Order: sequence, then structure tokens, then C-alpha cells
Amino acid sequence: MQLLTPFFVMMRARQLGRQFRDIERSVRALPKRNCERLSSLTLREIGQASRSDFPHLYGTAPEARYLPWGQGTDAGYERARSNNSEVALRGIALWLAVAYHETKNSPHASLQPQHRQVMQLLRELKEVHSSGHAVDSWMQESAVA
Repeated sequence: MQLLTPFFVMMRARQLGRQFRDIERSVRALPKRNCERLSSLTLREIGQASRSDFPHLYGTAPEARYLPWGQGTDAGYERARSNNSEVALRGIALWLAVAYHETKNSPHASLQPQHRQVMQLLRELKEVHSSGHAVDSWMQESAVA
């Protein structure tokens, strides 16, 4: 199994990278008002995920808890591709929250670039949120950890 682990991690990193490009493209195409809404939704999703027993498995059905990684990114990605703007926003927020937690403390070096990309996008959403609202709590350690 030790021989297969790097292969699975590499495939996961590629999958997350491919999904991230689509998610990022969707975020950049959003109007400012929807960006502010996405910022709030993402903060809420990250907070809810951090309160779960296994934040990287947030959005995963209980019977699938023994998979190498959760199904939250896949569920979020599918929702993000919806024609319904509210469903798409919630999907993007879910994807960002799960990808953040999945890559946050990963011991695998091949997932670190994905974490940096997610963090950059979260910083941009934080700036949108901060410019629209006088809120200092976005991305505080207590809300994210």
C-alpha cells in the first residue's frame, strides 16, 4: 500500500487542481454582490466543517467515512456547476471549505500547491467581505481551526 499511496495522492492533487481552476473561474465571473454573498457562505461552511469531528470529511455521508478522502469536494463541484445561482454559490462555498480542510495539514507535499491556491482565493474573498462589511472575524483562527 505504501507504493500506491503516492500515486493516489498525485491523482487527488490533479483532481483538486482541475476542479480548482473551474471554481476559480466561476468566482472571478461573479458580480460583486454575489462575491459578498459567497464570502459569507464560505466563512459559514469553513466554520461548520471545523466543528465536525473530521473537517476534511465535511459533506460526506456517514457510511463513506472510511474513504481516503471525503465526497464534499465532489458534491460542491457538482453544485457549483448548477444553473441556479444560489445552488452554485453554496456549491462553491462547500468546495472551498472542504478543499481548505483537506489540504490544510496534509503530510503530502503534492497537496501543498492546492492549499496555497485555495488560501489565495480565500484571501481575496476575505477582502471582498471586509470591504463590504466592517467585520474582523473572517478567517480568524477560532473560526477556521
